[in-house]
Order: sequence, then C-alpha cells, then structure tokens
Amino acid sequence: MCCGCSSMEDGQAVVDHVRNKGKAELPPLVEHEIQCECGEVFTLKKVIMNCPKCEMTYAVTPCSSGDFNNIKRAGIAYA
Repeated sequence: MCCGCSSMEDGQAVVDHVRNKGKAELPPLVEHEIQCECGEVFTLKKVIMNCPKCEMTYAVTPCSSGDFNNIKRAGIAYA
C-alpha cells in the first residue's frame, strides 16, 4: 500500500480510511473474485462492497486494490 496506509491490518480501519477520503465508490484496479466465508462468490466492483448474501463488508484501499491479499473483511454490514 503506497498511500501511507500499509499499517492498516484491520478491515474496519480500511473502510474508515477509504470513506474519510471520499473514495468508497471507486472501482478497484482489478475486479477480484471474492469467496465469502458464507459460501457466496461475488466480484469486487468497488473498493468497499458487501457480500450480496450475508452482508459481510470487504474493503481495500484504491492504491493497493491490484493485489487480492490486501482485501480485508470489516464485519457484517460495517457502516
């Protein structure tokens, strides 16, 4: 992560950071396929998205969204 957010290991911190920067609606550099812990498979089309089945929130910073390993879980319907 090149924007100074490399210390954020917590998904909620990633969500808060991205939302505070006004970038929650941006598309990721790569649309990753997410295999949610509930069994649902969906495509991450925005840097913050909820699983369509269980509402688990997934987030990644825009600058690090090219790497699947940077995507973090933030909790069910994390606002």
